[in-house]
Parts: sequence; C-alpha cells; structure tokens
Amino acid sequence: MVATNTTHTIPDFSLSARIDQVGVEERAKRFTARSIKAETKVNGLKLALNMIDLTTLEGKDTDGKVKQLCYKAQHLHDAYPGLPNVAAICVYPSMVSVAKKALGNSGIKVAAVATAFPSGQAPKSVKISDTKFAVAQGADEIDMVISRGKFLSGEYNFVFDEIAMIKEACGAARLKVILETGELCTLDNVRKASDIAMYAGADFIKTSTGKIQPAATMQVTYTMLLAIKDYFEATGKMIGMKPAGGISTSKLALHNLVMVNEILGANWLHNEWFRFGASSLANDVLMQILKLETGSYQSPNYFTLD
Repeated sequence: MVATNTTHTIPDFSLSARIDQVGVEERAKRFTARSIKAETKVNGLKLALNMIDLTTLEGKDTDGKVKQLCYKAQHLHDAYPGLPNVAAICVYPSMVSVAKKALGNSGIKVAAVATAFPSGQAPKSVKISDTKFAVAQGADEIDMVISRGKFLSGEYNFVFDEIAMIKEACGAARLKVILETGELCTLDNVRKASDIAMYAGADFIKTSTGKIQPAATMQVTYTMLLAIKDYFEATGKMIGMKPAGGISTSKLALHNLVMVNEILGANWLHNEWFRFGASSLANDVLMQILKLETGSYQSPNYFTLD
C-alpha cells in the first residue's frame, strides 16, 4: 500500500490482480449458454431497454440530429405504452444544452463525453475546462477517457491524478471512466486500469468509446465486473459498469445481465449501476419484447428511424 485518501487505502496498482485469460474466456463463455425462460426474458429485455444510453458522437452532429435522437428516446414505443424509457442521451459537450432542452422533464439524463474524447490527447487544463463546460451546460453525467499512452507507459500516478481532477471538476455530475479496452492489449491491463479508475473516484467504469475494436467483449466485461466486486468488498462502495461498443442484439444484452447478476448481484440490475452504450440495441430489444408478448415481429424501423 502506498497512499491513503479520506476513505480508504489506495493500493499499489503495479500489484493489481493478474488475470487468467484462458479461465476468463471459459467462464465468460458459460454465460452465453444459459437458457432463459420467456417471462424472465421479457423482464430482462425491459430492464435492458431502461439501461441504454442512446448516443450520437460524430463530427457531423448538428442541433437537428441531437433533437431527433432526443425525440427517439421519448417516443421509442408510443404504440405500446408502459415500456420503460432509455437511461440517457450521450452527446458532445457542445450539444448538452440542446439535448437538455429537447428532453425537458422526461427523466432521461444527459451524458457528455469530455476530456478530448475519444483520444484523450490534450493537456489536463483542457480536459478540466471541457468537463466544467459540459457540467455548466447541464450534463448529468460525464464520460471521460483515460490517457492510454500514459497508462501503457506505466505512468499510473498520472492516470490516477487526472481522473481524480476530472472527478472534482464534475461537481454533482456522475463520472464514467472509459478505459478504451481495445487499446489496453491484455486483460491484466484492463484489470489494472479498472482499479486505478475506481480508486481515483469513478462512479462507473466503461469499456470503450465505440471507436476502437474490440470493444465490449464478454471477457473484458467479466474482468471489469470482478474488479468492481473486489473493490466493493474492500471499500463497501458500489461502482457502476457500462459496456459500450459491439452490443447490438438482445441476446448479447441478456448474456451481460446474467453475468452482472451472478457476479455482482441484483443490486446492480438498475440503470443507476449498469448501462449499455449501444444505440442500435434499442430497436432490437423492442422487436424482441413485442415478439415475445404478441407473437409477431415488427420491422427494425417500425419504432423509429435514426
């Protein structure tokens, strides 16, 4: 142990738990073989729908496109009332005020990517300014990216300090820390980066920006869930999880929820503690819910057009 903050001892991150990659692959694969009863599947799909962060993060984003996404979030299933809303809309800081106004009193949160997303290649002062601007515009949540170059160079204290500074800049907004696992190369690095993020103040840890593949694989998510479990056992503090990138089917979403339930327990099966960063997932989830409840499929664009 090398340092102490106000609540708990901060470990030496060079000593983070080593990962048995073959073992993780085998255990993660087992979750994909589980049989789920129809009623449980419907409940799971409704839960998944309520955990989705609808996202638009492109250079060509406009006010109109963000407004359209916000409309989609509020009218996904007008023909079938009673289904839950998605959890949040995720946009660039410059679009936060547009999204906030468009969502009104819907209860859907606004998340903003910050800290020079997706590369993270900017001075700390720029990242802090980016974060404070998003919060001032009304962001409920901040999705930051870690400095992968510094991490891979072994500068763990730099990464820790940067996350801690962004957490302070967030104020009341919750902080999701994106590891960009596709650039971390090994599950050992995924575990180490997860530990750093949590001890530095993350409210959520998140796999990916969605710009790099591979992204939210079952093996990566499994590794991060175990890190959350160990952190909770050590500190008593719950940390959220957000797999992002590559989860486009209801089947894969359900596999993830089964894994969360078995590793972390039912307390994490709520959008306060688990999210999907997967805009394309919403229509597939709706299609599967209606198939199970009505016996017939609707077309992929029946609900909304992106």
